[in-house]
Amino acid sequence: MKIVLITGASSGIGHATALRLAREGHHVVLGARREDRLAALAKEIHDAGGTADVHRLDVTDRADVAEFADAAVRAHGRVDVFVANAGVMPLSRLDSLLVDEWDRMIDVNVRGLLHGIAAVLPHFRRAGSGHFVTIASTGAHEVVPTAAVYCGTKYAARAITEGLRLEADPGIRVTTVSPGVTESELADSISDPGAREAMRTYRAATLPPDAIAGAVSYAIGQPAGVDVNEIVVRPTTQR
Repeated sequence: MKIVLITGASSGIGHATALRLAREGHHVVLGARREDRLAALAKEIHDAGGTADVHRLDVTDRADVAEFADAAVRAHGRVDVFVANAGVMPLSRLDSLLVDEWDRMIDVNVRGLLHGIAAVLPHFRRAGSGHFVTIASTGAHEVVPTAAVYCGTKYAARAITEGLRLEADPGIRVTTVSPGVTESELADSISDPGAREAMRTYRAATLPPDAIAGAVSYAIGQPAGVDVNEIVVRPTTQR
């Protein structure tokens, strides 16, 4: 059994990952802002025979993320896996000048990731082991209209995670999972009408979030000497 911390666990990929890993016998520590959803998820896990803790978490708050990790160590003696999943995607063309939305993406998708690294890396180093998993995007591999800033944050997430892999002690494993179009609430935050309409077409064929949870499960389930560094998962129709 591994102690697995998951950010953005209240919906989408985070929710599916929590369910799958709990079903596989891991203890999951659920973090997100929507405590009611976390409580419902934890009950679902407990009813199925699994175990979970719930913490209200804002990944843009460095102290909040540090306490998320520290509380898990106090409760369980260790942290084995940190899944940095929290993200936002309010797409728009640059000439829409939705600067507040750009800032929000940078705060959640980049600073939130860095806060996660800062929170768990000292625990991993003391233990001589650990596994950091970043949920990036195929937007970390390409740029499309309306997604310049979002893709920029995901390129950054991929680069930061690769830097962590290169710098980390050999006992610390690092994985980037890049989902293609996946069922989630991400598109609900798009306020720009043109981007929202384009996304309806783009999301005509999607992956279930459990497909990404399966990739996370595969990566963390490998023997200690195997480091799965990068996984890209797309719907077969996505080109």
